[in-house]
Amino acid sequence: HCLITSTHSPGGEDLSVSLFREYLRLKTVHPDPDYDAALHFLDKIAEELELPISKIEVCPGRVVAIMTWEGTNPTLKSILLNSHTDVVPVYQEHWKYDAFSAFKDAEGNIFARGSQDMKCVTIQYIQAVRRLKAEGRKLMRTVHLMFVPDEEVGGHKGMETFVKHPEFNKLNIGFALDEGLANPGEAFTVFYGERNPWWITVHCPGSPGHGSRFVENTAAEKLRQVINSFLDFREKEKQRLNTSECFTLGDVTTVNMTMVKGGVAYNVIPADMDVSFDLRIPPKVNLQEFERQIKKWCTEAGEDVTYKFAQKSMNQKLTSTAENDPWWSAFSAACKAMNLTLEKEIFPAATDSRFIRAVGIPAIGFSPMNRTPILLHDHNEYLNERVFLKGISVFERLISALASVPAFPDEA
Repeated sequence: HCLITSTHSPGGEDLSVSLFREYLRLKTVHPDPDYDAALHFLDKIAEELELPISKIEVCPGRVVAIMTWEGTNPTLKSILLNSHTDVVPVYQEHWKYDAFSAFKDAEGNIFARGSQDMKCVTIQYIQAVRRLKAEGRKLMRTVHLMFVPDEEVGGHKGMETFVKHPEFNKLNIGFALDEGLANPGEAFTVFYGERNPWWITVHCPGSPGHGSRFVENTAAEKLRQVINSFLDFREKEKQRLNTSECFTLGDVTTVNMTMVKGGVAYNVIPADMDVSFDLRIPPKVNLQEFERQIKKWCTEAGEDVTYKFAQKSMNQKLTSTAENDPWWSAFSAACKAMNLTLEKEIFPAATDSRFIRAVGIPAIGFSPMNRTPILLHDHNEYLNERVFLKGISVFERLISALASVPAFPDEA
């Protein structure tokens, strides 16, 4: 009987679900996230869990919080459970319910911004650790729960800066878990690498003139050629994805034209025009060769066509999923013991894992949400409470397995 009262609220809702919904109601939404509310919430939880919490202001107003559960052998490399506290904006008129009310319908679906990305995982980590501690478990390796800001705006004032901080090195991390994606089927998706985002603007100068004439060498003609080259390549990649059984989005390069600029008046031929693209490039692509291709497209478009990068990520590090890798083997064995089917993929977009991998730490992206449509950043983002609760048990097993990986020869 006492078990029931400690895990369910008077309304009959599981306390983990109530905590999840409370966290979803905090408006940590861009462009002005209420990070103080999140830190206050995390302070309260650290106190309940009897864990020390440290806070590092990596940039003005941007604080990373870390709860630490010390292991029985704290000299060994630690396990990092990473999650970000911020969420993307909403178009409220497209939502069935208030996006920050954490409304739960009759089926147990909880509607809120962040329900999939990634407040669910934050609470699942916390509740898994709470259960392990309540069972009196002692883990060999230290476990750090890290809560970072600004992932949704590129991580520059969050994880990207923090991985270079002496406080990050002190954590002595051996392996990290971070966010993944939902899977509509029975399986669970795990991510061992990411595509590189390249954001590029191509500048097309040309001869100006009056809108009534045939002027040679116009910016628009060059622009058309550039657009054709990029979008023809886009079509090829789309075909590759659609005709191959074994490809996922993370295995091909996506190209999207996202901005066009130029012109001053209807009757004036512009002296220059710009076009911008968002490219996401898989880890197996030769990046130097790919840039040479872009150069060639610009040269073919006409004289003086140049390009510049707003973002050019070059990190192609992958995390080992070989059966003989101790971390992966612990992860996959724990999943097997729970009868979970895993699908290994390259993450199609970007997460903070890329910064973790870049400093040489293996990281797996994993959000235990199967039977769930992928709705991150979408209208009516939701997660079912049963799927959410199952995820806590999954993390309980995973954390325990990872923190018990035997000492490596160089750790002894």
